[in-house]
Amino acid sequence: MTDEILPIRKIADKLGIADEYLDYYGPHTAKLKLSLMDQTKPGQRGKLIMVTAITPTSYGEGKTVVSIGLAQALDRLGKKVIATLREPSLGPVFGVKGGATGGGKSRVLPSEKINLHFTGDFHAITTAHNLLAAAIDSHIHNGNELRFDVDSIFWPRAMDMNDRALRHIVVGLGGKINGVPRETGFVITAASEIMAIMGLATSREDLRKRINSIVVGFNLEGQIIRASDLNVTGSMMVLLNDAIQPNLVQTTEHTPAFVHTGPFANIAHGTSSVISQKIAFNMADYIVNESGFGADLGAEKFFDIVMTQTGHKPAAAVLIATVRALASHGGVPGDLSVEAVKRGLVNLATHLENMKKFKVPVVAALNRFTTDTPEQLNVIKQFCEESGVESALVDVFEKGGEGAIELAEKIMRIADPVGAETASPIYQLTDSLETKIEKVAKEIYGAGIVYIEAGARKKLKKFTDLGYGQLPHLHGENPIVPVGQSQASGCTEGIHTDRQ
Repeated sequence: MTDEILPIRKIADKLGIADEYLDYYGPHTAKLKLSLMDQTKPGQRGKLIMVTAITPTSYGEGKTVVSIGLAQALDRLGKKVIATLREPSLGPVFGVKGGATGGGKSRVLPSEKINLHFTGDFHAITTAHNLLAAAIDSHIHNGNELRFDVDSIFWPRAMDMNDRALRHIVVGLGGKINGVPRETGFVITAASEIMAIMGLATSREDLRKRINSIVVGFNLEGQIIRASDLNVTGSMMVLLNDAIQPNLVQTTEHTPAFVHTGPFANIAHGTSSVISQKIAFNMADYIVNESGFGADLGAEKFFDIVMTQTGHKPAAAVLIATVRALASHGGVPGDLSVEAVKRGLVNLATHLENMKKFKVPVVAALNRFTTDTPEQLNVIKQFCEESGVESALVDVFEKGGEGAIELAEKIMRIADPVGAETASPIYQLTDSLETKIEKVAKEIYGAGIVYIEAGARKKLKKFTDLGYGQLPHLHGENPIVPVGQSQASGCTEGIHTDRQ
């Protein structure tokens, strides 16, 4: 299939973006200047539509393709719409997924460039991350004035590739000239804290504050060492200067799309950049925003992290379900029978119930595959009807925007009423870390009891004593990121849940 791709200038014209706000990256891509955030139009405030899904399977539930198809459908209905999507990571591109630009007649273009090097954003984030890692080891090698405890350094290396052999390594071998031996490792770039904080940053100045606040380790006295102590923030900002600007591209039906940042939802918050959303609010009637993984991860983190920091409240949500995924959740691999689908409906029911807890209206989107039968689809539609939830069959892979008209009409109906944006988080920022853990475990994952072992409780107390008890704000002032991933991941060790 050959896709007609328009010059990016024509896509910018649809949004009324003047040349002075664009940095061109070839004929089909442009970066948006951050000054666009200040171009607020009187009375203009788009409606944010969150796209999420049931628990994912290896089949793929189609969050990206449905997000794109829904944006195209809203465009066909005469609405000004922008899809805000994450940038693909090369790990999944060369792994099972094979890309993250949609599929069929619902893709973002130019797909190959977006899936690969694109505008160099991931490379810039990788380099900035590793510059900080190199500065740490260089500082230790050259006298260790900050008195780093080499066993309490949290900052790893990063690369945009799945390389299992590098997850846990020893550096500094080969004598004094090569540094001090210590254990470290590599994370994939999408799991880098630089990726997470760039996704949450609201300006270059905010990004600088967040980088300064990164906790890279402890000294020998158990005190925090931050990135600012290494005087490397300015150099990192230079590397990230262009990467902080969102990327403007188009869908197969020439609907505008902002593709920017790619934090994983299992490590970070799993959505496109706050900056791209802020710009889109000023320009569109609807912003179709995909969140990563299932609703218990991507959607939960949007409500509890992104929304609480930015005020970006979804006016409606789309929860995607597929026959194959529900049959898989039915418990018998390879069994696609109607009975298997019925058994798997408990997964859809739980996600729908969770979305109600966030007080956001939801439509279940049944992403149709060519192998689906009317009987299988009717079972899901009937279940949604009995549950009091609107549903819509979508076929955006084969039909593009035309295949999501029913979904778009239902989304518009529930999102448009004045005061519809009633979404609220599960926990409050003022809650203790233990309370936040318990609320998410019980309300979202169905735990009956949460038991925190002594070692984990000690870590949580230490974080609280250091001023990290009410993330994402430190002492109610500068936004920060959690301490390095190794330490943050260690928090979950010793935390056990029993399901009801």
